[in-house]
Amino acid sequence: MATKTAQRKERLLVGGEWVDSESTLPVTDLADGGHFAEVVAASPEQAEDALASAHAMKETLRETTLVERAEWMLEIADKLEAREEELAEVIVREAGKPISSARGEVGSAAERFRRAAEEIRHIKGQFREGTTAGHEGWEAIVKHEPVGTVLCITPYNYPLATTALQVAPALAAGNSVVLKPATKTPVSGAILAEVVNEVVPDGTLNFVTGKGSEIGDILAGDDRINAVAMTGSSGAGKHVAKESGMVNLHMELGGNAPAVVFPDADLDEAAAAAAKGSLKYAGQRCSAVSRVLAHEDIHDELVETIEEKMGDWVKGDLFDEDTDLGPLISEDQAEWVEGLVQDALDKGATLVTGGERDGRDFEPTLLADVPHDARIVHEEQFGPVCAVTKVADEDEAVALANEGDLALDAAVFTADYDRAMKLANVIDAGAVRINGAPSHGLGDIPFGGNKDSGIGREGLDASIHAFLRKKSIVL
Repeated sequence: MATKTAQRKERLLVGGEWVDSESTLPVTDLADGGHFAEVVAASPEQAEDALASAHAMKETLRETTLVERAEWMLEIADKLEAREEELAEVIVREAGKPISSARGEVGSAAERFRRAAEEIRHIKGQFREGTTAGHEGWEAIVKHEPVGTVLCITPYNYPLATTALQVAPALAAGNSVVLKPATKTPVSGAILAEVVNEVVPDGTLNFVTGKGSEIGDILAGDDRINAVAMTGSSGAGKHVAKESGMVNLHMELGGNAPAVVFPDADLDEAAAAAAKGSLKYAGQRCSAVSRVLAHEDIHDELVETIEEKMGDWVKGDLFDEDTDLGPLISEDQAEWVEGLVQDALDKGATLVTGGERDGRDFEPTLLADVPHDARIVHEEQFGPVCAVTKVADEDEAVALANEGDLALDAAVFTADYDRAMKLANVIDAGAVRINGAPSHGLGDIPFGGNKDSGIGREGLDASIHAFLRKKSIVL
């Protein structure tokens, strides 16, 4: 177990200055209990100050070059890596991640800044000639320019890596940023803000913490915001979209990923992917395997193999390198998962293993024969539960996969190439993985959701383009 550091206090960053406030919020220590930090809760006036600071930097940042901004990205990446152990400990404590996973998140965040440097260097303008009658001889330069100010609203589950996936493209594209982290996991974001502020001009990045109910609408609804990048629940995303008006919306929201498994699949591989997809970070991921749609001919065998694979996941001290599983982010979240599991059992599902809750700890749980009308088949769970339900054929699998309002990720397990491609095309999801659990990686492949699962596509190149706009200069 790591030695507990003295309690931290994180302040607001506005206009390059660290600012205090009368109100603070505690940050729960999910490793040792109690609180390990407190963060300043911004007042509405301080949120306004952050917006004003970001707005004032727009013109300055428009004059920076791609080369300058690429150098910023590389320097930020180096500084993040230099603080790896500090950041990893913070992520363990505020997010409840095992230390090995927390270190991986720091590495991913640094790598996202490095890749943003590569991607921004590849941005190219165009030279166009008029080709319509009456426009013969017209010539135009089409160039890219930053949209202005990007509001970044980040989630608790990947408090550093997801923040990097929003902030790096926004800065690389030449925008100012207002960063609003999740109140449950704000400390890693504060460290990132400190690192970024050491590199970029004062006022480029403004960091404001506080309850969404008090400052969220002020930030999202302000005319000085030109784009909103958000990762969070579908409900919160709809609210922000309603408040934000005519701005670029770049949102990755809730998921309920189905994994469809056919009899010709490698069941050992499918079971391992289902276990990992359900249990990684205790299932608190938008891309988690939320439900396994198993062909009725192999349902029982697959359940047995998943149970075996789940047994390899180790729960214990979060600072132990061998630990795979930690607690849920809060007792409320654990109660939500408990309610979904109980609903499935009440409707006839079989509890194979797990199912017990102790505070914010929830046992790795495997459910079999889950009825199609169980809530867990249709709602985002964010818990360590693998829910297996039967399907008779491809048509039923597709119909069940496409029910509901969430359409972020999916997976198909089969040895039949034609079947794999057919289902990948007809399943309503932003991404479908063949013979593997959904994964968003570092962002080299665009990802995002359909229906209530989001607007637009994230990824380093995709996000950079979302934070740029084209201007045509006709000669």
